[in-house]
Amino acid sequence: MPVNPSALSLGDLVAELGTRGDCRHDPDLHMGPDAFEDEPLAERLARQDVAREVCEGCPVWALCLDYALRIRPTFGVWAGYLPRELAALRREARALSAPEVEEAA
Repeated sequence: MPVNPSALSLGDLVAELGTRGDCRHDPDLHMGPDAFEDEPLAERLARQDVAREVCEGCPVWALCLDYALRIRPTFGVWAGYLPRELAALRREARALSAPEVEEAA
């Protein structure tokens, strides 16, 4: 039975992602090298493309997206999105919600 992401606390989301997310097999793929390593642009783009492919078939994709939208990450690949793409999704969601809020008032 699918889990409703909005019904879970952040802690429960983290637990689900950690036990069922496909990224658990290779976290560096999604997060990149540590802060002390230099990653050439071509390698970073290739790594991100592979990470996005892993996300496509992940059984907890919706949970990951919900988590990423809540925590607003500054790096990594989350549910197939980069942080700037997640920020754009949040802005788009707010823009879509704004007319509904105005109509209710």
